[in-house]
Amino acid sequence: MNFTGFSQVPVSDVAHAIQLSLAPVFLLNGIGVLLAMLTSRLARIVDRARGVEQRLQHASGDEARDLIGTLGTMRRRARLMNFSITFGTVAALLVAMVVALLFASAFAAFSLAAMVSLLFIVSMLSLVAALLAFLIEIRIATASLRIGQQRI
Repeated sequence: MNFTGFSQVPVSDVAHAIQLSLAPVFLLNGIGVLLAMLTSRLARIVDRARGVEQRLQHASGDEARDLIGTLGTMRRRARLMNFSITFGTVAALLVAMVVALLFASAFAAFSLAAMVSLLFIVSMLSLVAALLAFLIEIRIATASLRIGQQRI
């Protein structure tokens, strides 16, 4: 391997690149926590839907109709969670690319600012989409919640 190109870069430039990439790394950590929570929520929806499907096999009449409605709601919630997880993962991937490009910019002979900016903007839009899907899922879950015999 030839490291002559790297020896031309001052250590201060490398240190600055590391400093620049720290904030997106913290963002990446936050997105990771969000993804863990979304995945856990999806798992709970799926587990609950399996239980309802088993009850549906032995139900009839009004109870079967109610259970089918519940499954429809769970299906919508699961799709929204899947959407949210997908866009959260895309956001994390784009932020990771931003970090890599920020660090690579210390060694590049050309400016990567436009690419870094574009990737960061797209990652934030993806994160917004993930959070909107999560918010809609929460609204559906709350609207379908029953305490006693009344809906909230």
